[in-house]
Amino acid sequence: MNLHHAPDPHLPMLNVPQAERLRSLTAAYFLARHGTHMTVTGDAVRLEGRLSPLSNLAQRCRQSAEDDWPRIVEQHFTGLENSSQGGESATELLERTCWRLLPDDAFPGETADAFRYARPVAEGLLAALALDAPTSVRILDDRDVARAGAEQLWAAGRANLIREPVEHDEFRGPQGALMHSVYGDSFFVSSKALVLPDLVRELTGRELPEAGALVVMPTRHLLAFHPIVDGSVVDAVNDLGSYALGAYEDGPGALSPRLYWWRQGRLVSLTVFDHENRSFSVVPPQELMDLMRSLRGQESADDTPDTAPRAQTADELAVTTAKLTAQLPQSPAVFGDVFAASLALSHVRCASDPDAGALETWEAWVGAMQVGSALFATTTSRESSVACRIGHDVVTLPVTGPAPHADGRAWLNAFYLAVVCRERDRMTQLCHVPLDDLRRAAPMDEYVFHWIDTLQTYWLQHPMDDVVQKLLATMNTSHPDVATRTPADFLNLVDYQPVALFHRLVTGDREAFALALAEALDHHERYWSDSTGPHSRVALGPLALACLAFDSEFPVDSKSPYLPTCLLDRAWYGEFDT
Repeated sequence: MNLHHAPDPHLPMLNVPQAERLRSLTAAYFLARHGTHMTVTGDAVRLEGRLSPLSNLAQRCRQSAEDDWPRIVEQHFTGLENSSQGGESATELLERTCWRLLPDDAFPGETADAFRYARPVAEGLLAALALDAPTSVRILDDRDVARAGAEQLWAAGRANLIREPVEHDEFRGPQGALMHSVYGDSFFVSSKALVLPDLVRELTGRELPEAGALVVMPTRHLLAFHPIVDGSVVDAVNDLGSYALGAYEDGPGALSPRLYWWRQGRLVSLTVFDHENRSFSVVPPQELMDLMRSLRGQESADDTPDTAPRAQTADELAVTTAKLTAQLPQSPAVFGDVFAASLALSHVRCASDPDAGALETWEAWVGAMQVGSALFATTTSRESSVACRIGHDVVTLPVTGPAPHADGRAWLNAFYLAVVCRERDRMTQLCHVPLDDLRRAAPMDEYVFHWIDTLQTYWLQHPMDDVVQKLLATMNTSHPDVATRTPADFLNLVDYQPVALFHRLVTGDREAFALALAEALDHHERYWSDSTGPHSRVALGPLALACLAFDSEFPVDSKSPYLPTCLLDRAWYGEFDT
Protein backbone atom coordinates (compact mmCIF):
# COMPACT_ATOMS: atom_id res chain seq x y z
CA MET A 1 0.00 0.00 0.00
CA ASN A 2 1.52 3.37 -1.01
CA LEU A 3 1.00 6.64 0.85
CA HIS A 4 -1.80 7.76 -1.45
CA HIS A 5 -3.88 4.70 -0.63
CA ALA A 6 -3.12 4.55 3.10
CA PRO A 7 -5.84 5.71 5.52
CA ASP A 8 -5.17 9.10 7.03
CA PRO A 9 -4.00 8.60 10.64
CA HIS A 10 -6.46 11.22 11.98
CA LEU A 11 -9.36 10.76 9.56
CA PRO A 12 -9.08 7.07 8.62
CA MET A 13 -12.32 7.08 6.62
CA LEU A 14 -10.32 9.04 4.00
CA ASN A 15 -6.96 8.32 2.44
CA VAL A 16 -4.09 10.76 2.99
CA PRO A 17 -4.62 12.98 -0.11
CA GLN A 18 -8.38 13.12 0.49
CA ALA A 19 -7.90 14.16 4.12
CA GLU A 20 -5.45 16.88 3.10
CA ARG A 21 -7.93 18.20 0.55
CA LEU A 22 -10.68 18.32 3.19
CA ARG A 23 -8.42 20.30 5.51
CA SER A 24 -7.53 22.69 2.66
CA LEU A 25 -11.22 23.22 1.85
CA THR A 26 -11.89 23.91 5.51
CA ALA A 27 -9.13 26.52 5.65
CA ALA A 28 -10.38 28.04 2.38
CA TYR A 29 -13.92 28.34 3.78
CA PHE A 30 -12.78 30.38 6.78
CA LEU A 31 -10.56 32.57 4.63
CA ALA A 32 -13.40 33.35 2.21
CA ARG A 33 -16.09 33.70 4.88
CA HIS A 34 -14.23 35.48 7.66
CA GLY A 35 -10.90 36.54 6.19
CA THR A 36 -9.25 34.26 8.72
CA HIS A 37 -6.04 32.44 7.87
CA MET A 38 -5.94 29.15 9.75
CA THR A 39 -3.90 26.01 9.54
CA VAL A 40 -6.07 22.89 9.85
CA THR A 41 -4.32 19.74 11.02
CA GLY A 42 -5.38 16.49 12.66
CA ASP A 43 -9.08 15.75 13.03
CA ALA A 44 -10.53 19.03 14.35
CA VAL A 45 -10.66 22.77 13.81
CA ARG A 46 -10.84 25.34 16.63
CA LEU A 47 -13.86 27.66 16.33
CA GLU A 48 -14.14 30.56 18.78
CA GLY A 49 -12.28 28.65 21.45
CA ARG A 50 -14.08 25.35 20.82
CA LEU A 51 -12.79 22.35 18.92
CA SER A 52 -15.08 21.16 16.14
CA PRO A 53 -14.29 17.57 15.06
CA LEU A 54 -13.96 16.91 11.33
CA SER A 55 -14.86 13.21 11.52
CA ASN A 56 -18.56 13.55 10.65
CA LEU A 57 -17.74 15.94 7.82
CA ALA A 58 -15.17 13.45 6.55
CA GLN A 59 -17.79 10.68 6.59
CA ARG A 60 -20.15 12.81 4.49
CA CYS A 61 -17.38 13.63 2.03
CA ARG A 62 -16.38 9.97 1.80
CA GLN A 63 -19.85 9.15 0.52
CA SER A 64 -19.94 12.00 -2.01
CA ALA A 65 -18.15 12.89 -5.22
CA GLU A 66 -15.14 15.12 -4.60
CA ASP A 67 -16.63 17.81 -6.86
CA ASP A 68 -19.36 18.25 -4.20
CA TRP A 69 -16.94 18.62 -1.30
CA PRO A 70 -16.75 22.47 -1.35
CA ARG A 71 -20.54 22.70 -1.07
CA ILE A 72 -20.64 20.07 1.72
CA VAL A 73 -17.91 21.88 3.68
CA GLU A 74 -19.77 25.20 3.36
CA GLN A 75 -23.07 23.66 4.50
CA HIS A 76 -21.37 21.99 7.45
CA PHE A 77 -19.68 25.05 8.90
CA THR A 78 -22.55 27.40 8.08
CA GLY A 79 -24.80 25.12 10.09
CA LEU A 80 -22.38 25.14 13.01
CA GLU A 81 -22.15 28.92 12.98
CA ASN A 82 -25.93 29.25 12.95
CA SER A 83 -26.41 26.77 15.77
CA SER A 84 -27.08 27.59 19.38
CA GLN A 85 -24.20 29.44 21.02
CA GLY A 86 -25.43 29.16 24.59
CA GLY A 87 -27.25 31.48 26.97
CA GLU A 88 -30.53 29.53 27.07
CA SER A 89 -32.61 29.78 30.22
CA ALA A 90 -32.72 26.93 32.71
CA THR A 91 -36.29 26.20 31.60
CA GLU A 92 -35.25 25.92 27.95
CA LEU A 93 -32.39 23.61 28.86
CA LEU A 94 -34.62 21.31 30.91
CA GLU A 95 -37.23 21.14 28.14
CA ARG A 96 -34.84 20.35 25.27
CA THR A 97 -31.86 18.50 26.75
CA CYS A 98 -31.30 14.79 26.06
CA TRP A 99 -28.68 12.30 27.09
CA ARG A 100 -26.16 11.87 24.28
CA LEU A 101 -23.62 9.11 23.74
CA LEU A 102 -20.24 10.27 22.44
CA PRO A 103 -16.92 8.58 21.67
CA ASP A 104 -14.59 8.76 24.64
CA ASP A 105 -12.21 10.95 22.63
CA ALA A 106 -14.89 13.55 21.87
CA PHE A 107 -13.19 16.13 24.10
CA PRO A 108 -9.47 16.00 23.30
CA GLY A 109 -6.79 17.81 25.28
CA GLU A 110 -7.77 21.05 26.99
CA THR A 111 -11.29 20.86 25.55
CA ALA A 112 -12.18 18.28 28.21
CA ASP A 113 -11.79 20.97 30.89
CA ALA A 114 -15.07 22.53 29.74
CA PHE A 115 -17.00 19.24 29.95
CA ARG A 116 -16.06 17.87 33.35
CA TYR A 117 -19.65 16.82 34.03
CA ALA A 118 -19.58 14.19 31.21
CA ARG A 119 -19.60 10.60 32.46
CA PRO A 120 -17.79 7.54 31.10
CA VAL A 121 -20.45 4.83 30.71
CA ALA A 122 -18.54 2.05 28.96
CA GLU A 123 -15.26 1.38 27.25
CA GLY A 124 -15.06 3.82 24.35
CA LEU A 125 -18.17 5.80 25.34
CA LEU A 126 -19.08 8.96 27.25
CA ALA A 127 -22.53 10.17 28.25
CA ALA A 128 -23.05 13.90 27.89
CA LEU A 129 -26.01 16.27 27.76
CA ALA A 130 -27.06 17.80 24.44
CA LEU A 131 -29.48 20.59 23.63
CA ASP A 132 -31.90 19.58 20.87
CA ALA A 133 -32.53 23.05 19.44
CA PRO A 134 -34.85 23.62 16.45
CA THR A 135 -32.01 23.90 13.91
CA SER A 136 -29.06 22.26 15.64
CA VAL A 137 -27.83 19.94 18.37
CA ARG A 138 -25.25 21.32 20.79
CA ILE A 139 -23.33 19.51 23.52
CA LEU A 140 -23.75 21.42 26.78
CA ASP A 141 -20.64 22.55 28.59
CA ASP A 142 -20.11 22.99 32.32
CA ARG A 143 -21.46 26.56 32.24
CA ASP A 144 -24.72 25.40 30.66
CA VAL A 145 -25.08 22.58 33.16
CA ALA A 146 -24.47 24.93 36.08
CA ARG A 147 -27.33 27.20 34.90
CA ALA A 148 -29.96 24.49 35.21
CA GLY A 149 -28.33 22.18 37.77
CA ALA A 150 -26.61 18.90 36.95
CA GLU A 151 -29.02 16.64 38.83
CA GLN A 152 -32.08 18.27 37.28
CA LEU A 153 -30.58 18.18 33.78
CA TRP A 154 -29.60 14.51 33.96
CA ALA A 155 -33.12 13.62 35.12
CA ALA A 156 -34.78 15.75 32.43
CA GLY A 157 -32.37 14.44 29.79
CA ARG A 158 -33.33 10.86 30.53
CA ALA A 159 -37.06 11.59 30.28
CA ASN A 160 -36.59 13.54 27.03
CA LEU A 161 -34.46 10.76 25.54
CA ILE A 162 -37.13 8.15 26.26
CA ARG A 163 -39.69 10.28 24.40
CA GLU A 164 -37.46 10.75 21.34
CA PRO A 165 -39.20 9.05 18.34
CA VAL A 166 -37.43 6.29 16.40
CA GLU A 167 -38.12 3.76 13.65
CA HIS A 168 -37.90 0.01 14.32
CA ASP A 169 -37.45 -3.11 12.18
CA GLU A 170 -36.61 -6.74 12.87
CA PHE A 171 -34.12 -8.67 10.74
CA ARG A 172 -32.08 -11.85 10.82
CA GLY A 173 -28.32 -11.87 10.60
CA PRO A 174 -26.33 -14.12 8.26
CA GLN A 175 -26.29 -16.87 10.90
CA GLY A 176 -30.00 -16.61 11.65
CA ALA A 177 -30.07 -14.63 14.90
CA LEU A 178 -33.07 -12.32 15.31
CA MET A 179 -32.04 -8.69 15.74
CA HIS A 180 -33.84 -5.40 16.21
CA SER A 181 -32.75 -2.34 14.24
CA VAL A 182 -33.57 1.09 15.66
CA TYR A 183 -32.91 4.07 13.40
CA GLY A 184 -34.02 7.56 12.46
CA ASP A 185 -32.95 11.12 11.69
CA SER A 186 -32.61 12.01 15.35
CA PHE A 187 -29.09 12.55 16.70
CA PHE A 188 -30.16 10.58 19.79
CA VAL A 189 -31.11 7.19 18.32
CA SER A 190 -27.97 5.39 19.47
CA SER A 191 -28.15 7.12 22.85
CA LYS A 192 -31.26 5.08 23.60
CA ALA A 193 -28.87 2.26 24.49
CA LEU A 194 -28.62 4.10 27.81
CA VAL A 195 -32.34 3.44 28.42
CA LEU A 196 -32.50 0.07 26.68
CA PRO A 197 -35.13 -1.54 28.97
CA ASP A 198 -37.51 1.35 28.24
CA LEU A 199 -36.77 1.10 24.52
CA VAL A 200 -37.36 -2.67 24.41
CA ARG A 201 -40.61 -2.28 26.33
CA GLU A 202 -41.81 0.42 23.93
CA LEU A 203 -40.87 -1.43 20.73
CA THR A 204 -41.75 -5.03 21.63
CA GLY A 205 -44.21 -4.78 24.50
CA ARG A 206 -41.97 -7.08 26.54
CA GLU A 207 -39.48 -6.66 29.32
CA LEU A 208 -35.78 -7.02 28.61
CA PRO A 209 -34.70 -10.55 29.63
CA GLU A 210 -32.79 -11.04 32.87
CA ALA A 211 -29.76 -12.01 30.78
CA GLY A 212 -29.88 -8.62 29.06
CA ALA A 213 -29.07 -8.01 25.41
CA LEU A 214 -26.25 -7.66 22.95
CA VAL A 215 -26.24 -4.13 21.55
CA VAL A 216 -24.28 -2.04 19.05
CA MET A 217 -24.33 1.72 18.44
CA PRO A 218 -22.23 2.17 15.29
CA THR A 219 -23.53 5.65 14.45
CA ARG A 220 -25.59 8.30 16.18
CA HIS A 221 -28.55 7.41 13.95
CA LEU A 222 -28.45 3.63 14.43
CA LEU A 223 -28.75 1.09 17.22
CA ALA A 224 -29.24 -2.67 16.96
CA PHE A 225 -29.86 -5.18 19.73
CA HIS A 226 -30.48 -8.87 20.34
CA PRO A 227 -32.37 -9.86 23.52
CA ILE A 228 -30.61 -12.84 25.11
CA VAL A 229 -33.30 -15.50 25.39
CA ASP A 230 -31.80 -18.64 23.88
CA GLY A 231 -28.74 -20.21 22.32
CA SER A 232 -28.99 -17.97 19.25
CA VAL A 233 -26.97 -15.48 21.32
CA VAL A 234 -23.91 -17.36 20.06
CA ASP A 235 -24.81 -16.53 16.46
CA ALA A 236 -25.76 -12.97 17.42
CA VAL A 237 -22.27 -12.34 18.79
CA ASN A 238 -20.86 -12.96 15.32
CA ASP A 239 -23.65 -11.23 13.40
CA LEU A 240 -23.80 -8.06 15.48
CA GLY A 241 -20.03 -7.78 15.74
CA SER A 242 -19.68 -7.69 11.95
CA TYR A 243 -22.75 -5.48 11.54
CA ALA A 244 -21.38 -2.86 13.94
CA LEU A 245 -18.02 -2.61 12.21
CA GLY A 246 -19.57 -2.24 8.75
CA ALA A 247 -22.08 0.41 9.81
CA TYR A 248 -19.43 2.31 11.77
CA GLU A 249 -17.18 2.53 8.72
CA ASP A 250 -20.06 3.68 6.53
CA GLY A 251 -21.10 6.54 8.85
CA PRO A 252 -21.91 9.39 9.00
CA GLY A 253 -22.06 10.23 12.68
CA ALA A 254 -19.78 7.33 13.57
CA LEU A 255 -19.98 6.46 17.26
CA SER A 256 -18.49 3.05 18.10
CA PRO A 257 -17.55 -0.16 16.23
CA ARG A 258 -17.74 -2.14 19.47
CA LEU A 259 -20.16 -4.87 20.47
CA TYR A 260 -21.58 -4.40 23.98
CA TRP A 261 -23.44 -6.57 26.48
CA TRP A 262 -26.20 -4.69 28.28
CA ARG A 263 -27.02 -6.28 31.62
CA GLN A 264 -28.33 -4.88 34.89
CA GLY A 265 -27.83 -1.28 33.84
CA ARG A 266 -24.27 -1.67 32.55
CA LEU A 267 -22.71 -1.72 29.09
CA VAL A 268 -19.76 -4.12 28.88
CA SER A 269 -17.56 -4.01 25.77
CA LEU A 270 -16.93 -7.40 24.15
CA THR A 271 -14.60 -6.01 21.46
CA VAL A 272 -10.83 -6.04 21.83
CA PHE A 273 -8.71 -3.97 19.41
CA ASP A 274 -5.19 -4.71 18.27
CA HIS A 275 -4.17 -1.19 17.26
CA GLU A 276 -0.75 -2.26 16.04
CA ASN A 277 -2.20 -4.68 13.49
CA ARG A 278 -5.41 -2.66 12.92
CA SER A 279 -7.56 -5.67 13.78
CA PHE A 280 -10.21 -6.54 16.34
CA SER A 281 -11.78 -9.58 17.94
CA VAL A 282 -14.84 -10.27 20.06
CA VAL A 283 -13.90 -11.67 23.47
CA PRO A 284 -16.91 -12.22 25.77
CA PRO A 285 -16.14 -12.11 29.51
CA GLN A 286 -16.29 -15.40 31.38
CA GLU A 287 -19.69 -14.54 32.84
CA LEU A 288 -21.18 -14.18 29.37
CA MET A 289 -19.38 -17.30 28.13
CA ASP A 290 -20.95 -19.25 30.99
CA LEU A 291 -24.33 -17.74 30.16
CA MET A 292 -24.00 -18.68 26.48
CA ARG A 293 -22.95 -22.19 27.46
CA SER A 294 -25.98 -22.42 29.73
CA LEU A 295 -28.39 -21.27 27.02
CA ARG A 296 -26.72 -23.16 24.20
CA GLY A 297 -26.79 -26.17 26.51
CA GLN A 298 -30.45 -26.47 25.61
CA GLU A 299 -29.22 -27.02 22.07
CA SER A 300 -25.61 -28.14 22.29
CA ALA A 301 -23.12 -29.83 24.56
CA ASP A 302 -20.30 -27.78 23.03
CA ASP A 303 -21.20 -24.20 22.35
CA THR A 304 -18.56 -21.97 20.89
CA PRO A 305 -19.39 -19.32 18.28
CA ASP A 306 -17.19 -21.05 15.71
CA THR A 307 -18.77 -24.49 15.98
CA ALA A 308 -22.42 -23.85 16.88
CA PRO A 309 -24.91 -25.12 14.29
CA ARG A 310 -26.67 -22.50 12.19
CA ALA A 311 -30.41 -22.02 11.94
CA GLN A 312 -31.50 -24.59 9.35
CA THR A 313 -34.63 -26.27 8.03
CA ALA A 314 -35.40 -29.85 9.04
CA ASP A 315 -34.06 -31.24 5.77
CA GLU A 316 -30.88 -29.17 6.05
CA LEU A 317 -30.39 -30.28 9.64
CA ALA A 318 -30.87 -33.90 8.61
CA VAL A 319 -28.08 -33.54 6.04
CA THR A 320 -25.85 -31.73 8.53
CA THR A 321 -26.45 -34.38 11.18
CA ALA A 322 -25.67 -37.22 8.77
CA LYS A 323 -22.44 -35.57 7.60
CA LEU A 324 -21.26 -34.89 11.14
CA THR A 325 -22.18 -38.38 12.32
CA ALA A 326 -20.08 -39.89 9.55
CA GLN A 327 -17.04 -38.06 10.98
CA LEU A 328 -17.37 -39.51 14.50
CA PRO A 329 -15.18 -42.63 14.11
CA GLN A 330 -12.22 -40.48 13.01
CA SER A 331 -13.06 -37.18 14.76
CA PRO A 332 -14.70 -37.68 18.16
CA ALA A 333 -14.17 -33.98 18.87
CA VAL A 334 -17.23 -33.23 16.70
CA PHE A 335 -19.51 -35.13 19.11
CA GLY A 336 -20.76 -31.87 20.59
CA ASP A 337 -21.75 -30.62 17.15
CA VAL A 338 -23.43 -33.92 16.27
CA PHE A 339 -25.49 -33.84 19.47
CA ALA A 340 -26.42 -30.20 18.90
CA ALA A 341 -27.56 -30.87 15.33
CA SER A 342 -29.46 -34.05 16.15
CA LEU A 343 -31.19 -32.47 19.14
CA ALA A 344 -32.17 -29.46 17.03
CA LEU A 345 -33.47 -31.77 14.30
CA SER A 346 -35.71 -33.65 16.74
CA HIS A 347 -37.30 -30.39 17.85
CA VAL A 348 -37.56 -28.84 14.38
CA ARG A 349 -39.46 -31.90 13.14
CA CYS A 350 -42.14 -31.04 15.70
CA ALA A 351 -42.68 -27.62 14.12
CA SER A 352 -44.62 -29.21 11.25
CA ASP A 353 -45.56 -32.34 13.21
CA PRO A 354 -46.47 -31.14 16.74
CA ASP A 355 -47.91 -34.52 17.76
CA ALA A 356 -44.83 -36.42 16.48
CA GLY A 357 -47.11 -38.64 14.46
CA ALA A 358 -44.76 -38.98 11.48
CA LEU A 359 -42.14 -41.71 11.28
CA GLU A 360 -39.40 -39.24 10.34
CA THR A 361 -40.10 -37.31 13.57
CA TRP A 362 -39.74 -40.46 15.67
CA GLU A 363 -36.53 -41.32 13.80
CA ALA A 364 -35.17 -37.86 14.62
CA TRP A 365 -35.94 -38.29 18.32
CA VAL A 366 -34.41 -41.75 18.42
CA GLY A 367 -31.35 -40.45 16.57
CA ALA A 368 -30.84 -37.63 19.08
CA MET A 369 -31.26 -40.09 21.95
CA GLN A 370 -28.72 -42.46 20.42
CA VAL A 371 -26.16 -39.69 19.88
CA GLY A 372 -26.58 -38.37 23.43
CA SER A 373 -26.13 -41.82 24.94
CA ALA A 374 -23.18 -42.61 22.66
CA LEU A 375 -21.51 -39.34 23.63
CA PHE A 376 -21.30 -40.48 27.25
CA ALA A 377 -20.50 -44.08 26.35
CA THR A 378 -17.30 -42.84 24.70
CA THR A 379 -16.30 -40.94 27.84
CA THR A 380 -16.95 -43.66 30.43
CA SER A 381 -16.05 -46.98 28.80
CA ARG A 382 -12.87 -48.69 30.03
CA GLU A 383 -12.21 -50.16 26.59
CA SER A 384 -10.37 -48.43 23.76
CA SER A 385 -13.50 -48.32 21.62
CA VAL A 386 -17.22 -48.84 22.01
CA ALA A 387 -19.92 -50.03 19.59
CA CYS A 388 -22.92 -47.68 19.46
CA ARG A 389 -26.09 -47.77 17.40
CA ILE A 390 -26.76 -44.45 15.69
CA GLY A 391 -29.66 -44.49 13.27
CA HIS A 392 -29.93 -47.96 11.78
CA ASP A 393 -26.18 -48.64 11.91
CA VAL A 394 -23.81 -49.83 14.62
CA VAL A 395 -20.60 -47.80 14.56
CA THR A 396 -17.36 -48.33 16.45
CA LEU A 397 -16.27 -45.15 18.20
CA PRO A 398 -13.00 -44.38 20.00
CA VAL A 399 -13.15 -43.93 23.77
CA THR A 400 -11.88 -40.48 24.75
CA GLY A 401 -12.44 -40.32 28.48
CA PRO A 402 -14.00 -37.19 30.03
CA ALA A 403 -14.39 -34.43 27.44
CA PRO A 404 -15.57 -30.79 27.46
CA HIS A 405 -18.63 -31.60 25.35
CA ALA A 406 -19.75 -34.22 27.91
CA ASP A 407 -20.88 -31.68 30.49
CA GLY A 408 -23.81 -31.39 32.85
CA ARG A 409 -26.24 -29.88 30.37
CA ALA A 410 -25.39 -32.48 27.76
CA TRP A 411 -26.09 -35.15 30.39
CA LEU A 412 -29.51 -33.69 31.20
CA ASN A 413 -30.45 -33.52 27.52
CA ALA A 414 -29.24 -37.09 26.96
CA PHE A 415 -31.16 -38.37 29.99
CA TYR A 416 -34.36 -36.52 29.07
CA LEU A 417 -34.17 -37.99 25.56
CA ALA A 418 -33.66 -41.50 26.92
CA VAL A 419 -36.69 -41.04 29.18
CA VAL A 420 -38.88 -39.83 26.30
CA CYS A 421 -37.79 -42.79 24.15
CA ARG A 422 -38.28 -45.19 27.12
CA GLU A 423 -34.70 -46.44 26.83
CA ARG A 424 -34.35 -47.89 30.32
CA ASP A 425 -30.93 -49.47 29.74
CA ARG A 426 -29.52 -46.23 28.37
CA MET A 427 -31.00 -44.34 31.32
CA THR A 428 -29.19 -46.72 33.66
CA GLN A 429 -25.92 -46.32 31.77
CA LEU A 430 -26.21 -42.55 31.97
CA CYS A 431 -26.82 -42.76 35.70
CA HIS A 432 -23.39 -44.35 36.12
CA VAL A 433 -21.61 -41.32 34.62
CA PRO A 434 -19.49 -39.90 37.49
CA LEU A 435 -20.53 -36.47 38.72
CA ASP A 436 -16.89 -35.48 39.02
CA ASP A 437 -16.45 -35.97 35.27
CA LEU A 438 -19.38 -33.65 34.61
CA ARG A 439 -18.04 -31.02 36.99
CA ARG A 440 -14.66 -31.04 35.29
CA ALA A 441 -16.18 -30.71 31.82
CA ALA A 442 -17.56 -27.20 32.34
CA PRO A 443 -18.25 -24.82 35.25
CA MET A 444 -21.93 -24.55 36.10
CA ASP A 445 -24.10 -23.57 39.01
CA GLU A 446 -24.15 -26.21 41.71
CA TYR A 447 -27.88 -26.87 41.40
CA VAL A 448 -27.28 -28.48 37.99
CA PHE A 449 -25.09 -31.17 39.54
CA HIS A 450 -27.44 -31.67 42.51
CA TRP A 451 -30.28 -32.18 40.03
CA ILE A 452 -28.28 -34.76 38.08
CA ASP A 453 -27.39 -36.47 41.37
CA THR A 454 -31.09 -36.56 42.28
CA LEU A 455 -32.08 -38.19 38.98
CA GLN A 456 -29.27 -40.74 39.18
CA THR A 457 -30.14 -41.66 42.76
CA TYR A 458 -33.82 -42.01 41.91
CA TRP A 459 -33.36 -44.10 38.77
CA LEU A 460 -30.83 -46.43 40.40
CA GLN A 461 -33.46 -47.08 43.11
CA HIS A 462 -31.44 -45.87 46.06
CA PRO A 463 -33.37 -45.25 49.32
CA MET A 464 -36.02 -42.56 48.98
CA ASP A 465 -34.51 -40.69 51.93
CA ASP A 466 -31.38 -40.19 49.82
CA VAL A 467 -33.47 -38.98 46.89
CA VAL A 468 -35.28 -36.46 49.10
CA GLN A 469 -32.03 -35.09 50.53
CA LYS A 470 -30.58 -34.58 47.06
CA LEU A 471 -33.80 -33.01 45.84
CA LEU A 472 -33.71 -30.56 48.75
CA ALA A 473 -30.10 -29.72 47.88
CA THR A 474 -31.23 -28.99 44.32
CA MET A 475 -33.99 -26.69 45.53
CA ASN A 476 -31.76 -24.87 48.01
CA THR A 477 -29.06 -24.14 45.43
CA SER A 478 -31.38 -23.12 42.59
CA HIS A 479 -32.35 -19.73 43.98
CA PRO A 480 -31.20 -16.92 41.64
CA ASP A 481 -29.26 -15.32 44.50
CA VAL A 482 -27.21 -18.53 44.78
CA ALA A 483 -27.11 -19.70 41.16
CA THR A 484 -25.39 -16.63 39.79
CA ARG A 485 -24.02 -18.23 36.60
CA THR A 486 -27.51 -18.89 35.23
CA PRO A 487 -29.86 -16.09 34.08
CA ALA A 488 -32.68 -15.82 36.61
CA ASP A 489 -35.48 -15.99 34.04
CA PHE A 490 -33.97 -19.06 32.35
CA LEU A 491 -33.50 -20.72 35.73
CA ASN A 492 -37.02 -19.98 36.97
CA LEU A 493 -38.99 -20.44 33.75
CA VAL A 494 -37.07 -23.34 32.17
CA ASP A 495 -34.42 -25.08 34.22
CA TYR A 496 -36.27 -25.39 37.52
CA GLN A 497 -39.55 -26.68 36.08
CA PRO A 498 -38.51 -30.37 35.82
CA VAL A 499 -37.36 -30.16 39.45
CA ALA A 500 -40.80 -28.91 40.53
CA LEU A 501 -42.47 -31.68 38.52
CA PHE A 502 -40.18 -34.33 40.01
CA HIS A 503 -41.11 -33.16 43.50
CA ARG A 504 -44.81 -33.79 42.75
CA LEU A 505 -44.01 -37.10 41.06
CA VAL A 506 -42.09 -38.65 43.97
CA THR A 507 -44.70 -37.50 46.50
CA GLY A 508 -47.43 -39.13 44.41
CA ASP A 509 -49.54 -35.97 44.34
CA ARG A 510 -51.31 -36.34 41.01
CA GLU A 511 -53.40 -33.20 41.22
CA ALA A 512 -50.39 -31.09 42.16
CA PHE A 513 -48.40 -32.67 39.32
CA ALA A 514 -51.07 -31.68 36.80
CA LEU A 515 -51.04 -28.09 38.07
CA ALA A 516 -47.24 -27.98 38.04
CA LEU A 517 -47.16 -29.35 34.49
CA ALA A 518 -49.59 -26.71 33.25
CA GLU A 519 -47.48 -24.04 34.94
CA ALA A 520 -44.26 -25.42 33.45
CA LEU A 521 -45.72 -25.26 29.94
CA ASP A 522 -46.97 -21.71 30.51
CA HIS A 523 -43.48 -20.76 31.64
CA HIS A 524 -41.99 -22.46 28.58
CA GLU A 525 -44.22 -20.41 26.29
CA ARG A 526 -43.41 -17.21 28.16
CA TYR A 527 -39.66 -17.77 28.07
CA TRP A 528 -39.42 -18.81 24.42
CA SER A 529 -41.99 -16.30 23.09
CA ASP A 530 -39.28 -14.19 21.42
CA SER A 531 -37.53 -17.19 19.89
CA THR A 532 -38.23 -19.16 16.74
CA GLY A 533 -35.35 -21.49 17.54
CA PRO A 534 -35.78 -25.26 17.59
CA HIS A 535 -36.06 -25.50 21.35
CA SER A 536 -39.12 -23.31 21.50
CA ARG A 537 -41.06 -26.19 19.87
CA VAL A 538 -40.93 -28.76 22.68
CA ALA A 539 -40.54 -28.43 26.46
CA LEU A 540 -37.96 -31.22 26.73
CA GLY A 541 -37.52 -31.35 30.51
CA PRO A 542 -41.26 -31.21 31.33
CA LEU A 543 -41.90 -33.75 28.54
CA ALA A 544 -39.46 -36.20 30.14
CA LEU A 545 -41.09 -35.80 33.55
CA ALA A 546 -44.54 -36.13 31.98
CA CYS A 547 -43.39 -39.42 30.40
CA LEU A 548 -42.25 -40.72 33.80
CA ALA A 549 -45.61 -39.70 35.25
CA PHE A 550 -47.54 -41.27 32.36
CA ASP A 551 -45.68 -44.54 32.86
CA SER A 552 -46.56 -44.36 36.58
CA GLU A 553 -50.23 -44.08 35.58
CA PHE A 554 -50.58 -40.42 36.47
CA PRO A 555 -53.31 -38.72 34.43
CA VAL A 556 -51.48 -36.49 31.94
CA ASP A 557 -53.30 -34.25 29.47
CA SER A 558 -52.08 -35.56 26.11
CA LYS A 559 -53.31 -32.40 24.37
CA SER A 560 -51.02 -30.11 26.30
CA PRO A 561 -48.95 -27.74 24.12
CA TYR A 562 -45.26 -28.45 23.71
CA LEU A 563 -45.76 -32.13 24.64
CA PRO A 564 -45.96 -34.23 21.43
CA THR A 565 -48.74 -36.74 22.03
CA CYS A 566 -47.12 -39.69 20.28
CA LEU A 567 -43.97 -39.25 22.37
CA LEU A 568 -45.88 -38.91 25.61
CA ASP A 569 -48.08 -42.00 25.19
CA ARG A 570 -45.35 -44.32 23.79
CA ALA A 571 -47.14 -44.64 20.44
CA TRP A 572 -43.89 -45.33 18.56
CA TYR A 573 -42.17 -47.48 21.18
CA GLY A 574 -40.90 -50.74 19.63
CA GLU A 575 -41.44 -49.55 16.05
CA PHE A 576 -37.86 -50.51 15.14
CA ASP A 577 -34.66 -51.61 16.82
CA THR A 578 -32.99 -48.68 18.54
